[in-house]
Amino acid sequence: MVGMGSSLAMTTLPDQTGVPPERAVDCAELVRLHPWAATSLGPAEAWDPVVRATVDMLLASPVPMVLAYGDDHVLIYNDAYAEVLGARHPTALGRPAADVFDELWHTPGVGGVIADVYRTGQPFLEAETQVAVARGGAGHVEQASFTRGHSVIRDLQGAVVGVLTVAAETTQVTRRLQSLGDLTARLASALTIDDVARVVLSYAMTSFDVDHCVFAVDDGAEFRYVRRIRGEMMDEADERLPPLWKRFAPDPDSPMVAAAQTGRPTFQADGAPLAKIAQDRHERRIRALAAMPLRTPLLRGALTMGYRTAHTWLPAERALLYAAAELVAQAAERARRFEAQHGTAQLLQRSMLPEHLPELDRFRIAARYDVGVDGNAAGGDFYDAFELSDGRLAMVLGDVAGHDVRAAAVMGQVRAALRALALTDPAPGTVLAGLDRLVGSLGAESRNEEIFVTVVYGVLDPTDGTITLASAGHPPPVLRRAGLPGGPAGAELVQVPPGAPLGLGGRWRTTVLQLEPGDSILMFSDGVVERRDRPLSAGLADLVAAAAAATSGDPRNLCSLATAAVSGSTDDDVAVLAVERAVTLSRSATMLVPAEPTGPSRVRQWMSTRLREWSVPEPVIGAAILCTSELTTNALLHAGTPAQVHIDLSAERLLVSVADTGTRGSVTRARTDTLSSRGRGLGLIEELSDTWGTDPTVRGSTVWFEMLIPPR
Repeated sequence: MVGMGSSLAMTTLPDQTGVPPERAVDCAELVRLHPWAATSLGPAEAWDPVVRATVDMLLASPVPMVLAYGDDHVLIYNDAYAEVLGARHPTALGRPAADVFDELWHTPGVGGVIADVYRTGQPFLEAETQVAVARGGAGHVEQASFTRGHSVIRDLQGAVVGVLTVAAETTQVTRRLQSLGDLTARLASALTIDDVARVVLSYAMTSFDVDHCVFAVDDGAEFRYVRRIRGEMMDEADERLPPLWKRFAPDPDSPMVAAAQTGRPTFQADGAPLAKIAQDRHERRIRALAAMPLRTPLLRGALTMGYRTAHTWLPAERALLYAAAELVAQAAERARRFEAQHGTAQLLQRSMLPEHLPELDRFRIAARYDVGVDGNAAGGDFYDAFELSDGRLAMVLGDVAGHDVRAAAVMGQVRAALRALALTDPAPGTVLAGLDRLVGSLGAESRNEEIFVTVVYGVLDPTDGTITLASAGHPPPVLRRAGLPGGPAGAELVQVPPGAPLGLGGRWRTTVLQLEPGDSILMFSDGVVERRDRPLSAGLADLVAAAAAATSGDPRNLCSLATAAVSGSTDDDVAVLAVERAVTLSRSATMLVPAEPTGPSRVRQWMSTRLREWSVPEPVIGAAILCTSELTTNALLHAGTPAQVHIDLSAERLLVSVADTGTRGSVTRARTDTLSSRGRGLGLIEELSDTWGTDPTVRGSTVWFEMLIPPR
């Protein structure tokens, strides 16, 4: 015998059942002090040599092990198994298993397994099971996974005297396999490369607990990559925003480039794998690195994970990385195809909408279009506003049923025909009659009687603010009345005489309303108010309430509020067009900001000069400059293209917009509604402005905010 077994044979055990609770005692000492004579094992000095050797081996092992001795299965276990027992330790030592585990012992797969092995003498490997383990102190309990092997212990005469159980913890492997399943599910819903990058970086940091992770894809002659570092400050706003991509030329010394170009993974357990290409201290500190290729017929890329300490890449871990890399590569290829299809569909959609809306002295105009479904198809909603030869303004919002290229094509034909008809004779009845003949002809040519087109069309006279409206089966516009100075605003649906949708040979009557200074009119498509689980009247009521509660009648603000006025999601496209009659003439200015580091400082200087020339109150100037600087920095950072800053000042408010031409990732409406600013910028806009919003376009996106001017 060696170690603990010899001491058990030679020591007379004191007559006590334990030690003072304030002493931290390991299992070896507890076994030495236990009164074994009162158990089926008998006095320790009389134990069978095989039993003593088994106990000696058990106590010295770092693996959870327990010996169930005799017919009553008296328990002897080591420190590692004590952790598994949790609160049952130390009173479980030396007691029959049935007394220790109570009713749990008699449940299927627990005590019966030990009893069968003891009775038959046949070893048994138990499949993975979940066990509650106390870890980390303070009573913290977590679920751990174990695979257990049971084998018999025979004495010198060959008789079975007990069952030895060895428990191998598989918690980490199990969790990584579960996380691989989660990765599969999350990648399945990733639409863009940005989405894939977010999922991959989060997976690597949580599942492998790495210090450094890089996801890279080819981008023509270059690669672009996004990186995550342990300890990097990330908040909820960061996770929602497009990742910060960087570009680099292929470097043969880069393990990432080598994996992407050759398709072969590399694993380095210790060294300086990034020393030759390190760009900062984070990369110089990496000692262990795995570089996994991401290869498909249409994509080359790589995924690297690194540790700041030496790390042995075990076979099971490598197999998991192989599987993860295959999933990521397939998801990245799907995302690249989606982005190409989405870009084509969006380009078709937006090219049929006006790129710029008219600018009138006393009237402000804004519009917004959000794609429905998954953003990967062109739709039939459209809006337009254009000046007529006599100075009046024609404005229209329509909807062609469908979410495909055919609907977009019909929409384009209807919009073009409407312009041609209005420029000849802008009277609403005449225009709708001409469109009715067009739609009927298109339906006859295609032998499809299901072309369904609705339109609301109006002509605004800027001299007195009167609007003549007619509707062909379309929801009525919302009229927002500014009310008396200092008083509450009001809103209502315009009472437009109902008319048949286009193509049915109907007759349309008109109504006339007048916009007073401060009033606004909002046209919208049915996707704004229709929800599957709510009646249309409820959606219309919500929209009217949102317009009445708006802080101002600014058309851009109303368009933003309209798209979020009705709760719940919609699969339909959303189009809105708003016109406001200004109380006073406004002043405006625009600056094109170059995509270079000095851009934000130029904007700050330009805005400061311009707003002081316009006698804007100093508190408003300071807040506006701070918000604009944040938005400009974000636009230049994410888009990598010049940004355009536009300021518009009226007697009651300052409106600032920052537009870029290259923001990626704005596919679904949930994403386009997210303010594209890092966490600090998001908080600033929400805190300092009275209202803000985003306007996505095919060429990028516009972020704007409005600040009310306090009365002098």
